[in-house]
Amino acid sequence: MKFKEAIIKLNTNKAESIARAKSDELQFDWKSGINYVFKTCLNNPELAPTNIGLKTDDAKGAIERWVIKYYNGYNSRISRHRSNVPGTIADPIINIIIQGRLTNLDDASVNLIKYAHRLSMAAENILGHLLEEYLSVELKSKGWYCAWGETVRSVDFCSKSGGLLQIKNRSNSENSSSNKIRKGTSIEKWFRVDALTGKYLWQNLNSKLRVKCSEETFRDFVKEALAYNPGALAIEDENPWQKLF
Repeated sequence: MKFKEAIIKLNTNKAESIARAKSDELQFDWKSGINYVFKTCLNNPELAPTNIGLKTDDAKGAIERWVIKYYNGYNSRISRHRSNVPGTIADPIINIIIQGRLTNLDDASVNLIKYAHRLSMAAENILGHLLEEYLSVELKSKGWYCAWGETVRSVDFCSKSGGLLQIKNRSNSENSSSNKIRKGTSIEKWFRVDALTGKYLWQNLNSKLRVKCSEETFRDFVKEALAYNPGALAIEDENPWQKLF
């Protein structure tokens, strides 16, 4: 049984009782925010993730899997998570293309470009996670809680009062499926950066949620997170940029 089927089948009190018991078993504070995120799914079954639960699960098992997914998502947040290095090999033809245009570049210079690009891509891959964790800290005092582990479809934060918020780093980073799910719902959307102008949109968030987030405090958070957990940014052993500084 899938999680969505389980919460539809069971009454609210029974479903919440199962989820709370599993949270207690994991020694995870039910009132830390998971309670409000779970309630969001109960109140909006259409937003319940469809990828949680096995055919062999009964309703109790499916709900417990949801709790575990949230729990694992929180415990693997980017300030605690060690990222994996890229599993793909760079295509050598890229070097040929670059040298075909910039004919004065030698092989060593092109190699630096290649690895700088891979490092930059690795940084971009964790940017959204850093933004999510920063906001989880800043918004909690206002009654907004992160839906860790993608435990609500197309929703990143849920509020005590039932508010729904999707956050993205840039205005051009939302995929079509996410946009489709949000249409016709009360899910609000916020972007950190307008991709066309480069303008930061913190004031929009601050006005909406009555918080005081800023690019400066976000940058401070990023620096602290990487200082505490350098492994959040994966760097290949052979990356020459590690040895240059």
